[in-house]
Amino acid sequence: MTRSTEAALIIAAAVLAATGVAIVEFTRGNWLDAQVAITFLVFIASFGGVHLAVRRWASGGSSLLLPTATFLTAIGFIEIYRIDAEQAALQRWSLMVAAAIAAGLLWLIRDSGVAVLRRYRYILLALAVGLLLLPLLPEDFPIIHGAIVNGSRLWVRIDLPFIERTLSFQPGEIAKVLIVSFLASYLAERADAMATTTRKLGPLELPEPRNLGPILVAAGAAFLILIYQRDLGASLLLFALFITMIYVATSKPAYLVAGVGLAGVAGWVAYQSFAHVRLRIEAWLDPFGHYYDAGYQTVQGLFAMGSGSLTGSGIGLGRPDLIPAATTDFIFAAVAEEMGLAGSIAVLAGFSLLIAAGFGIATRSKDRYRKYLAGGLTAVIGIQAIIILAGVLRLLPITGLTLPFMSYGGSSLMANMVILALLLRISHEERA
Repeated sequence: MTRSTEAALIIAAAVLAATGVAIVEFTRGNWLDAQVAITFLVFIASFGGVHLAVRRWASGGSSLLLPTATFLTAIGFIEIYRIDAEQAALQRWSLMVAAAIAAGLLWLIRDSGVAVLRRYRYILLALAVGLLLLPLLPEDFPIIHGAIVNGSRLWVRIDLPFIERTLSFQPGEIAKVLIVSFLASYLAERADAMATTTRKLGPLELPEPRNLGPILVAAGAAFLILIYQRDLGASLLLFALFITMIYVATSKPAYLVAGVGLAGVAGWVAYQSFAHVRLRIEAWLDPFGHYYDAGYQTVQGLFAMGSGSLTGSGIGLGRPDLIPAATTDFIFAAVAEEMGLAGSIAVLAGFSLLIAAGFGIATRSKDRYRKYLAGGLTAVIGIQAIIILAGVLRLLPITGLTLPFMSYGGSSLMANMVILALLLRISHEERA
């Protein structure tokens, strides 16, 4: 695909977002207004700006990534606007900021490339742990403080007295990107040693502790922080990411077996120890039996997807507003209701293409660090999408994660745009 075709697809996705907003306004009895034009201009300015940055500083990058991400963002934005216009307005600002960060990152690494991240792996790890610790700041702490939202301590709020506003963000979204960079750098140097097993633990063969130790320490620190914050969804994501990257680096099935075993043990311990985990699992197994408490969200999502049928109720004609957290956790259920099976398959195809393109970049990379970095970044998007989609479809318990590019949330959008920029740069470097 040429860059011109890529630009045309970005414009088409911008038109799609603007058309969706127009349809929503029509269903509300309104005529075309400024919201349609603003949406089109924001998408063109944001993704078009990243496209220009790619042409200038990553011209050899994959042309499949940016149009696919634009399409997924457009579909998600239509539903966000349909459910909550105020959140949609904030999402437009977040999109412009995220795009500016992605373009700025491409400019910053235009000469050094992603190799500059490899040199500072322990600094990046320290920053990641620091970001994960930020939400633990007291709520009455001056200027910057932690906040509890929906029972989880994941948010940080920064008071801006000069404009009388408070800025909220989830530092864990950026932390996962930094952790991937650390793992890629560490595994690039120790993959051979970790693939050589010299110790035994029952039926499992393990490498020397000095090779596995730093990864276990990093994983343990991250998991303890996230469990203390009651964010089991992010804990599951990080755990799956650690196991996936180690397996990719070593090709040892023992790590997958050990990972599944540890996940089972951890799940059992969490079920026995935490009441909210026990309630969530029981609601997953029998959502109708917990309709008036923990199962309400799942049941409403199932009703919505069932009423959507093949073609959907139509944009603006469904009731996704009846689904709790419809713009974040359950954005896919909202899409399935109003756009039907056809829209759902389009979303799944978009994620499949995005993940396939990312792993294709990793497969073609000859440098180990770039290979593991591309694989890890793609795994973040893929694992997160699988976990949240499985939760909506009742294949897994609800975890509270957001659907990449589609869900409402500036922190998630910025992290995903950074991932996109890094994948584009890695692809460019390998072709160069």
